[in-house]
Amino acid sequence: MTDGGARTDGAGGSHTRAYRDGALAEENFPLEKLHRYREETDVVVWVDLVRPGQDEIRLVAGELNLDPHAVEDALSAGERAKIDRYPSHLFLNVYAVRLDVDSGELASEEISAFIAERTLITVRPDPRFDMSAVASRLGRAELAEYGVGYLVHGLIDVIVDGCFTAVQSLDAAIEELEDMLFDTDVAEDAVHRRSFELRKSLVLLRREILPMREAVNTLMRRDFGLVADGLVPFYQDVHDHVLRATEWTDSLRDMVNSVLDTNLTIQSNRLNLVMKKLTGWAAVIAVPTLVTGFFGQNVPFPGNGRSWGFGVDVVILAVSMVILYVVFKRKGYL
Repeated sequence: MTDGGARTDGAGGSHTRAYRDGALAEENFPLEKLHRYREETDVVVWVDLVRPGQDEIRLVAGELNLDPHAVEDALSAGERAKIDRYPSHLFLNVYAVRLDVDSGELASEEISAFIAERTLITVRPDPRFDMSAVASRLGRAELAEYGVGYLVHGLIDVIVDGCFTAVQSLDAAIEELEDMLFDTDVAEDAVHRRSFELRKSLVLLRREILPMREAVNTLMRRDFGLVADGLVPFYQDVHDHVLRATEWTDSLRDMVNSVLDTNLTIQSNRLNLVMKKLTGWAAVIAVPTLVTGFFGQNVPFPGNGRSWGFGVDVVILAVSMVILYVVFKRKGYL
């Protein structure tokens, strides 16, 4: 099966595809022909709406008898990942994520889907997600007999793979962060900034992945009638990837917290070392100060006014400083 790819420009619009017997029968046909294809029992239709206008939404909603609450959720930003069941269709809301490794920032694109009999409608407010990657997954003709369930699998499979890639990238970034802790050439501010960037991305990633685990698990319920027996292993594989990504995210969050704690411990150790050195040098300087202060009294003392008295004073200063330096050096204070 061949496919011409999905529209990824920022102007919005729709991309339509009709599959018959596992092969692409027609694409980029007008939405007005949606009704004709839905009447053909051997055709599965996929409509991808990018920044849809009111006319497009009204036409699709009327054709599939979409629930107004589901349409409102699809057009509203910030809905959590979920799966809702309505009399005439299912509503799926998920997030595709990608990580900017250099900045450590996680970006996400919300994708809504209406799943009806032999019809999949995807709604995207952001055209940056590469929907052609989903279309390329639909090249297994032996699975096309499972209809819209196969199309939905292609969509969530790509999204979950993106989450898994983001988790892997975060894992590698945290390993680099651990190496930065013990690199004396790296400024502490850089370590702090990188730590909080990665921690923020992990929190956001977990917020997107955790509800997706429940959504995929719900899609596999038999009473939904979406996943045929032949598709169960494929959906189970996606579900396993979601579980692994969730568990991996939790472990990475613990690793970031451990890095922050380790950084604080290293700073405390460095501060203690500085204080030890300052204390040692203060002790080395204190004894000569005591000696010179003692011999600086305005009272006569042995050797006062004589050259040998000055020599004794210098010897005491030198010997005391050498002794203190050797003692503190052995104890690691200097």
